[in-house]
Amino acid sequence: MNAIVQYQATPVVRSDLDFKLNEVPRFWFGDDPFRTRMFDALSLTFPDGERYFIQSVRLFRDQIQDPDLKQRVADFIRQEAQHGIAHDKMNQVMKDQGMPVDLFIQRLNKIFKFELEQRSPQYNIAMTAAAEHLTALMAETFYSKKETLRDAHPYVRALFAWHAIEEMEHRDVAFDVMKQVGHVPESTRKFTLAWTTALMFGFTIYRTNVMLKHDGFSRFQRLQMNIKGLPWFFGKNGTLSKMSQQYRDWFKKDFHPSQHPVIAQYDVWVKTLEETGDPIQAGEAFWQAALD
Repeated sequence: MNAIVQYQATPVVRSDLDFKLNEVPRFWFGDDPFRTRMFDALSLTFPDGERYFIQSVRLFRDQIQDPDLKQRVADFIRQEAQHGIAHDKMNQVMKDQGMPVDLFIQRLNKIFKFELEQRSPQYNIAMTAAAEHLTALMAETFYSKKETLRDAHPYVRALFAWHAIEEMEHRDVAFDVMKQVGHVPESTRKFTLAWTTALMFGFTIYRTNVMLKHDGFSRFQRLQMNIKGLPWFFGKNGTLSKMSQQYRDWFKKDFHPSQHPVIAQYDVWVKTLEETGDPIQAGEAFWQAALD
């Protein structure tokens, strides 16, 4: 039997990165309200979602014996905290535009509170590992080809690029906690990816349409936008549909996130940030290095 190839990147905590989000126009994705609000709706989930991930991992922190995993968990927590801070700033931009961000977050936190209080630690770490699998795949999907985010504003593209890099770096941390100390049944592990996927994209589409309503678009206009815009994400050749094979790998008994290659231009982002100290320049170099 051939050995399974593993691809790994070490988590690095980067803080105080400025993406100049206050300078971003309202419809920053090629002046397309639907695509803009879909990404905005996804971003809305991140700050409190990252805090939920941290809490889920902390439930097992005292049980971890492996020094390497202990360090990776510590770096994971610090990285996720920084993601929350950055996406909080993006949420503030949306609030300034009149979006009901606080209402979205209140509902989201009720869900996370319920999960942590009413579900088992094993269920929560499995949900976290599944969400990390999803976000790592989205990072690969959005940035592997230049065309995907060509119309996105460079500052927001840079924000998501930094997030993508760090998702690659810690994509296996919650998974390893789940496997090494979580003792999560296979049936739970498989179920949580399907459930996480339904929740993430269901809420994203819902929030997108609520925000479009606040933007002043009528019900008919929103319907037209959904009909036209959703295939870009979920159609036969949609952006997210392209990650289906790697997505399904999760359901293999011997799956591990490190079996998927780290995005090809990872080193370009790291080197550019080291040379310039500017995450926007690093994000631009990262995007430019993608396949045409």
